[in-house]
Amino acid sequence: MIIEKIKSPADLKNLSISELNQVADETRQAILNRVSKHGGHIGPNLGFVEATVALHYVFDAPKDKFVFDVSHQSYPHKVLTGRASGFLGDVDDMNAISGYSSPAESPVYDNFEVGHTSTSVSLATGLQKARDINGTDENIIAIIGDGSLSGGEAFEGLDTASELGTGIIIVVNDNEMSIAENHGGIYKNLSALRQSNGQCEHNWFKAWGFDYKYLEEGNDVEKLIEVFKSVKGTKVPTVVHIHTEKGRGFAPAVEHKEQWHWGMPFNIETGESLFPSGGESYEELFSNWMLGEMQNDKTLIAVTAGTPAAAGFGPEKRLKAGKQHIDMGIAEEQAVAMISGMAKGGLHPVWTVYSTFIQRTYDQIAQDLCINSNPAVINVVGGGVNSMNDITHICLFDIPMLTSIPNLLYLAPTTCEEYFAMLRWAIKQDKMPVALRVPTNGVNHTSEPQPAEFSFVPEYKVTKKGSEVAIIAAGSFYQKGENVVRLLADKGIDATLINPRYLSGIDAKTLDALKANHKLVVTLEDGCKDGGFGERIAAYYGTSDMKVMVGGIKKDLYDRFDAQKLLADNRLLDEQIVEDITNIITK
Repeated sequence: MIIEKIKSPADLKNLSISELNQVADETRQAILNRVSKHGGHIGPNLGFVEATVALHYVFDAPKDKFVFDVSHQSYPHKVLTGRASGFLGDVDDMNAISGYSSPAESPVYDNFEVGHTSTSVSLATGLQKARDINGTDENIIAIIGDGSLSGGEAFEGLDTASELGTGIIIVVNDNEMSIAENHGGIYKNLSALRQSNGQCEHNWFKAWGFDYKYLEEGNDVEKLIEVFKSVKGTKVPTVVHIHTEKGRGFAPAVEHKEQWHWGMPFNIETGESLFPSGGESYEELFSNWMLGEMQNDKTLIAVTAGTPAAAGFGPEKRLKAGKQHIDMGIAEEQAVAMISGMAKGGLHPVWTVYSTFIQRTYDQIAQDLCINSNPAVINVVGGGVNSMNDITHICLFDIPMLTSIPNLLYLAPTTCEEYFAMLRWAIKQDKMPVALRVPTNGVNHTSEPQPAEFSFVPEYKVTKKGSEVAIIAAGSFYQKGENVVRLLADKGIDATLINPRYLSGIDAKTLDALKANHKLVVTLEDGCKDGGFGERIAAYYGTSDMKVMVGGIKKDLYDRFDAQKLLADNRLLDEQIVEDITNIITK
């Protein structure tokens, strides 16, 4: 194989077009080998193989700087920059290679840790400005998919690149898809540009002040080389718009583009998953419930921002929901402002978003939503250790973020029945925004009756009365709290167990009552403890004699962590918690 001999992009320079095409074929097979055994982003990487070969053939990395947007198309780049073993080797070799652009992994060829979308142009303008000030002459190349153009930061980056007015090359990888279908007015112009071979009268990029080149054959190495050579060394902001095929070279990924955007390991011959989903999921339960409710309530709106699968709204369910589902592309800021406006207008929107993407819209939640007290609902999914674990996708920070915003209730259901009780109430109430942290430890059920109403002032639920030690276990860690109480009972300690339900406030009455016959309160939360729920409890007890043990994850930037090891490192395994409690109360 040629790619086994490629240690750097310089090794491509003397290859013929025929050999470069062989490199592309081998790179595609290497990607399929990795994702079939390891999982990862499939369709977008398969579609960007030829473009990557051409980019590295024409430009001179690492002198010339590549900035990948969201990194969903960075696998071919890794293969050609000395990391082919992560695609050709065994699973251990694959584990050593991140699924995202990472200077920690390759400081020479990867310029930024990138895992959230719409960022590449903005990051590249910083390199552009640095080059201009330093008086150097490297090419700055930002690579951005058409789906990423829906995010506001992409607009800001384009605006700045045009204003700087110096050489920058923005490669728009247009495969006519985001994760699912594209949403937004810009895609009308991209479609017109494709249909006219880049010649239509109205050109969005030219209107911004960019030189513009279009290539229909975005998977043709020879033609890609030609167009990239024509812009190398440009002194002005330039867009190269290439039309590629998402999933190219793997029939299932071409036929079912949304399904094959990302996936778990699969049988490369049949396309069948090696980890088929089974049992209940909150995505399925939520989407089915919403569709049922929508039939009788035309004001109920399911909202997503580029990730409809987070809410269980696949293509068929989106079609069934019709106008009662809206996806605004990868634009979380727009989602928050829009649900605020919808709630103001008398609708009942429920926006479902992964925990990691809450970070992208903190200001809109605080300003556009909470200051205005508009009663929209936010479904936060994937929060906690048993979720995405790449450094760019850590799902541990939503509790500190959301609980720091006034006028927002953040609820933590512990079971399926409690979740839907809270959801029904949150949709019905008209006082303020409500966020729900959907459990990530499986779908647990209870036969206990659930309230139809919840208070706007936190009211914890004491589920077992004991003495000496009280365990306040929130959300996905409630079942952990149950386990700890059972283990303590085996040691002769009759502990109290509390389901706090509210992450965003203090139930002073319940906490004060514990002072009578308890000397230790233990808080457990599935997330970052710095600035989180437990520290708020500890601060409340600060001037009293009550001891507080705060259980959560230490604030840090973890990368590809093992969930059980992370729990162990933070003394959050059931036995560790019991050991620490015993040590405290026996002193």
